[in-house]
Amino acid sequence: MDPEQLRSFCLSFNAAEEDFPFRPEISVFKVGGRMFALSWMDGRPLKVNLKCDPEDAIRLRGEFPGLIAPGYHMNKRHWNTVTVDAELPGRLVRELIEDSYDLVVAGLPRAERLRLDRS
Repeated sequence: MDPEQLRSFCLSFNAAEEDFPFRPEISVFKVGGRMFALSWMDGRPLKVNLKCDPEDAIRLRGEFPGLIAPGYHMNKRHWNTVTVDAELPGRLVRELIEDSYDLVVAGLPRAERLRLDRS
């Protein structure tokens, strides 16, 4: 997955938006005003911070050492940094992005979730 594929996939989710609150080269993908992915698109290797269930986060770090690590500059319990353009299968990267999106949506207020369902 390259940077444009990452951007396109993140923006394919319902009501997903890209923002640049930190620096122009750091893409933050949000739903309902809350972040589900963050990536420095010019970074080599390409990496993305993704929200993750705490138990899954630990398991994934063990299964893919060096490719999935505790979230850089994030809450290490809930976020992983995933090396995208490495040896990870694209299918797994897409699943992790989708899981991150789903976790953030699940944490939105009920009214916001209902609004997203109607979009």
